[in-house]
Amino acid sequence: MKPVVSAFNAWTCIVISVFAIIILSAIGSMFANNHHSMMGSDEDPESGSAVAAAVFGAVGVYGVFLLFCASQAFLHQRQSRQGEIALR
Repeated sequence: MKPVVSAFNAWTCIVISVFAIIILSAIGSMFANNHHSMMGSDEDPESGSAVAAAVFGAVGVYGVFLLFCASQAFLHQRQSRQGEIALR
């Protein structure tokens, strides 16, 4: 099987996905626990659990991105070990 994206794009996607998962998980957990920094103002949403569900949905999307990009990076590593010549 051949990779769909370049190795640079695959590793960039991995790094961005990991950081997004960490940051969005922290934000989602604060909304789920009705943390005062997220729910303390009059302009904040009334249902922290609904916002947390949406944020955790985004975490799931980034998780799928992470799996895809990790598989692409794995394919690039496997190709480079087999001695294939990449045409650029």
